Amino acid sequence: MANADTPGAALRRLVAEAAGVDADALRDDAEIAERGDDPGPAARLPALAGAGGSIVGVVPRADPGLARQLLNDGEVTSGTLRLVLTGGAEARLTGASAPLLRSVLAERGVETYRHDGDSPVAVFLVGDRAVVGLFDERGLAALLWSDAPPVREWAAATCRRYLSAADPV
Repeated sequence: MANADTPGAALRRLVAEAAGVDADALRDDAEIAERGDDPGPAARLPALAGAGGSIVGVVPRADPGLARQLLNDGEVTSGTLRLVLTGGAEARLTGASAPLLRSVLAERGVETYRHDGDSPVAVFLVGDRAVVGLFDERGLAALLWSDAPPVREWAAATCRRYLSAADPV
């Protein structure tokens, strides 16, 4: 279990506040993986993504290794995959790697959108499960997933808000 100073604890507090639930109650309604856990957050993400038929998400940071793992191992091509790229991830759509990134996303059937703002966390709705990722300078630091209705409702509302303010790529 994460102590008060870990990325997992910070992520739990952030999600609890955003979803309007008590952080202590969220301990029972959410699971967390942190960097250093076995398996860690990056290893858990493809399995979580593969568990849902459709995925909609807000992605604030482009991590090429994580994206490659998710697209190749996560079997996410069986349903709808709609991503809103914001912050540093959105910047990659205009940088030197933009043509390659767009090609890979189109090849996988990913509906991609650009959002000019930013997000402090990655937020996904995977089927009926909310999945939230916290990044630091080294990549994905913590991952939280929950089936709790308030957390799912917050994740869905967050994804809708970003999607409605985004432009298709």
